[in-house]
Amino acid sequence: MAQIETLQRLADTIAARRGADPESSWTARLLAQGPEKCAGKFGEEAVEAIIEAVKGDRARLAAEAADVLYHLLVMLAAREVTFDEVLAELARREGTSGIAEKAARKV
Repeated sequence: MAQIETLQRLADTIAARRGADPESSWTARLLAQGPEKCAGKFGEEAVEAIIEAVKGDRARLAAEAADVLYHLLVMLAAREVTFDEVLAELARREGTSGIAEKAARKV
């Protein structure tokens, strides 16, 4: 549970940075550049995590995964999607087979 609380605190911090001075905060700088830039940065970090997964370096993968989670939360904030909304979607899917859930999605 503590890990979810850590992510919630991070999401709250990111939300609090919206509108902050971009010169004082990396998060504010990313958000000020718009959702497209935030999405691009998330993509870059995801690729870096994939590279480390292929290489097999556990410590580097953990570090890149942390970057991915941070940039995912920034991207969500840029589109005003809250961490709670994501958790609610995960809760909705809980107990459902991944195969069944995917089949139920509209194309």
